[in-house]
Amino acid sequence: MRILLTFSGFHDPYTMGLIGQEEQPGPIISLVKFRNFDRIILFSTPNTGKNTSDTKDVILFLNPRLEVEIKDISLIDPTDYLAILQGLRHHIREIINQDPVADYFVAVASGTPQMHACWLLLAASGELPARLLNIRPPRFVTRDVPLVSEIDVTSPEFPVIRLNVTPIEVPEIPAADLQSAIRKLGIVGDHPAMRKALETAALLAQSYLPILILGETGTGKELFARFIHLVSGRPSDRFIPVNCAAIPQELVESILFGHKKGAFTGALSDQLGKFDLADKGTLFLDELGDLPLPIQAKLLRVIQDGMVEPVGARKPHQVEVRIIAATNQDLRRAIQAGKFREDLYYRLNVGEIRLPPLRDRRSDIPPIALNILDRINAHFRRPKRLAPKALTRLQAHSWPGNVRDLENVLERSARLTSKEVLAADDLLISEPLASPDPLAMIPEPFAGFSLEEFLSQARQQLVLRAMEKAYGNQSAAARLLGLSPQAVHKFLKNSD
Repeated sequence: MRILLTFSGFHDPYTMGLIGQEEQPGPIISLVKFRNFDRIILFSTPNTGKNTSDTKDVILFLNPRLEVEIKDISLIDPTDYLAILQGLRHHIREIINQDPVADYFVAVASGTPQMHACWLLLAASGELPARLLNIRPPRFVTRDVPLVSEIDVTSPEFPVIRLNVTPIEVPEIPAADLQSAIRKLGIVGDHPAMRKALETAALLAQSYLPILILGETGTGKELFARFIHLVSGRPSDRFIPVNCAAIPQELVESILFGHKKGAFTGALSDQLGKFDLADKGTLFLDELGDLPLPIQAKLLRVIQDGMVEPVGARKPHQVEVRIIAATNQDLRRAIQAGKFREDLYYRLNVGEIRLPPLRDRRSDIPPIALNILDRINAHFRRPKRLAPKALTRLQAHSWPGNVRDLENVLERSARLTSKEVLAADDLLISEPLASPDPLAMIPEPFAGFSLEEFLSQARQQLVLRAMEKAYGNQSAAARLLGLSPQAVHKFLKNSD
């Protein structure tokens, strides 16, 4: 039994040619004319319902003996990876259970690029035992380039991520386990963008494919990597983080891949690399964009065939490592600048998670701030609290350093303020200057503006920042402010 699975698209069943009203067969009809199948399953979305129905009619007209079936997937957004995967998984398990020994094929010419990526993900992970069929537009077909190319993503010749592991059926992660992992790691956030990132992470955790986490500094990329590792079922102690930006360039190869005794000056013994330490676990490559180009080439080999070659070794050896990479850089620009390999980018970017900056999920700022303050209070005899206006000020700030920036502000504000309840003015937030002229930051007067209140707030902020810079020493802070130590002491006492 040969079974074809495919989405339908706007070019099915026929598409307009380049001349007049001439019609040409769309991708699915072209494939059916070129290849023989016993059963065809068309996946339809709300936007392609008529195209799918018309395609089925044309297929049956061309070959009445074919069995053609339509499966509906209620996609609101045809570019939503998670929704596409969930819809496909819902049907694929039933299809395979009905005929587990059939030869399955997937057409990747119809549908959105996100749909094509999901087909590739399912096939490469072994969840869908299918070969991919790519139908080329007629203008690209030549004597040497056929209309249809068949791709077996489990073949060693196929240049897609393959870690030489036997695909296994991984059960869905219970929601209770996901919530337990979220609580254990202290991940806080109920914004839709954050929920979607967590759902995608949980979904990708079940495969062996590499994952690329993108986001600004301080958005929690390592926290997400630990979440993926925790729910993946891999040994909990086999999560190995590596900050690629912190490794001296001459030591990167040795640290990642290991070295043999005598491989270079100072190599007095064999040294295991991070890949070996992460064997059967997860290797987290943070600041991926800072890897030197020669090391990027060696990383490609590990991703492709799971073979690691220590410095000075005579032959490589195999490891089974799940790779999660992260960066705050724009890798596409780095590729254009010749600083990052394009092939490495595409091999890593099979599963992608984008973490939203804090300013794009302001509704999460209050619960995150309270969660951070709760951790900080573990070091205080008398716990600190935040006034409502303090929370409002935190929520209004842009947070260029994201959660890490928020954590730093709360930490230093709590330690340098003797009050139990931190008011808005007690928060030591470093506002970015738009101009080198400090007077440019003076606000415009307006109806209801209070000069005394403004000067009082400015005075308090300057004293607290001087105390921060002087590491809590009142005499040193007084010298920075041009005041007497007694004046600073009196001010801090009165502000309690």
